[in-house]
Amino acid sequence: MSDVKYFTKEGLEKLKDELEQLKSVERPAISQQIAEAREKGDLSENAEYDAAKNAQGMLELRISKLETTLSNARVIDESQLDESKISILSKVKLKNLKNNAAMTYTLVPENEADIKSGKISVSSPIAKGLLGKQIGEKVDIQVPAGLMTFEILEISR
Repeated sequence: MSDVKYFTKEGLEKLKDELEQLKSVERPAISQQIAEAREKGDLSENAEYDAAKNAQGMLELRISKLETTLSNARVIDESQLDESKISILSKVKLKNLKNNAAMTYTLVPENEADIKSGKISVSSPIAKGLLGKQIGEKVDIQVPAGLMTFEILEISR
């Protein structure tokens, strides 16, 4: 049974581009490597042939997984999201009440998380603790490092 996965429009485009790259560039390159390795003779002792066949298997597995993911993908309709509460795709400015540090996170689907750019997975402990909250609320969130208390300063898209 396949699970529906949610993506932003940009995230879905990125996946489609990756699939196209794998099919149109990398698949022919590996086929070429296999053909060149075959020309070198005895396949039973040909390490290049074995390596190329293994690479082909890994590539085909990746292509298959991407195709399955894309067939179950749904784009999140931002117009249907309540902007007064924190939900997926919300950009949230928080203040850590322990050290008064301010931070801004965008809650994104799990497969688009990138902490370096401030995008955290909606299934992360912090995001789960923030979902449904409003500006001005204080929230205690249990994280691996212990209990953290945040104040919600801003919510935007």
